[in-house]
Amino acid sequence: MFSRTSALVFSPQCALSVLSGQVRNMATLKDITIRLKSIKNIQKITKSMKMVAAAKYARAERQLKPARVYGTSALSLYEKFEFKDQGDKASKHLIIGVTSDRGLCGAIHSGVAKAIKSEIANLTGAGKEVMVVNVGDKLRGLLHRTHGSHIMLNCKEIGRKPPSFGDASIIATELLNSGYDFDKGTVLYNRFRSVISYKTDQKPLYSNEMVTSSDNFFIYDDIDADVLRNYQEFALVNTIYLALRESSTSEQSARMTAMDSASKNASEMIDKLTLTFNRTRQAVITKELIEIISGAAAL
Repeated sequence: MFSRTSALVFSPQCALSVLSGQVRNMATLKDITIRLKSIKNIQKITKSMKMVAAAKYARAERQLKPARVYGTSALSLYEKFEFKDQGDKASKHLIIGVTSDRGLCGAIHSGVAKAIKSEIANLTGAGKEVMVVNVGDKLRGLLHRTHGSHIMLNCKEIGRKPPSFGDASIIATELLNSGYDFDKGTVLYNRFRSVISYKTDQKPLYSNEMVTSSDNFFIYDDIDADVLRNYQEFALVNTIYLALRESSTSEQSARMTAMDSASKNASEMIDKLTLTFNRTRQAVITKELIEIISGAAAL
């Protein structure tokens, strides 16, 4: 009885799998038409997204030039200092990774994530404490699973609107209010090079102790503790603002390139499906003609 019951239970499943395999290998005209229509709709979407990304890229590129002036000038003072190699004293390291919340732009976010993972591996191997500030939800998703213990702060709502100096101020304020005193820091971001090229770059961050212990710091006698603290905060905001602008421009150019490639791939698929549709339709017509001629000959 149990054998008969098991046969009744399992035999329909075997029959269904065979039938599904037969149907899967048969491409009817209706199936090809539905797939062709869906790919054409996807192509319309990718072309529209390319046009939107191109408009946003043009505006982001115009706004990048003044941001570079502010960002590089804020760090020009540190270039005159000769920082000593603190060695084991610089035990706390801060990494600020700048991405955005939006995707469909190639591997632009994963490049920053890979650089951060490599930096964490090198610093932790040297016995240093590393904390990460994620700017953008995409970076959080890439690092949360493997390096969640190093994440100190997550900043969302990045990339929906063009970045502003106020956004950089909010990120810097949250970082300063966290109470984490780092010895040295790094800002990792995608530096814009051209429409089709970007590079993962980094900017240094220095603590007050590193600046005051510099050999050339005594040249500036009129810099007291309050002035130095204010300048450090101003340089931090400018560096983050530069990274946001560079990352935004790189993201829009990468999205424009990705949507252009997607539109070209859709065109190739449309051509192949159109050829397959025409061949299948011709085969159906030929088969029907053969049946009609065979039936007439039999009469």
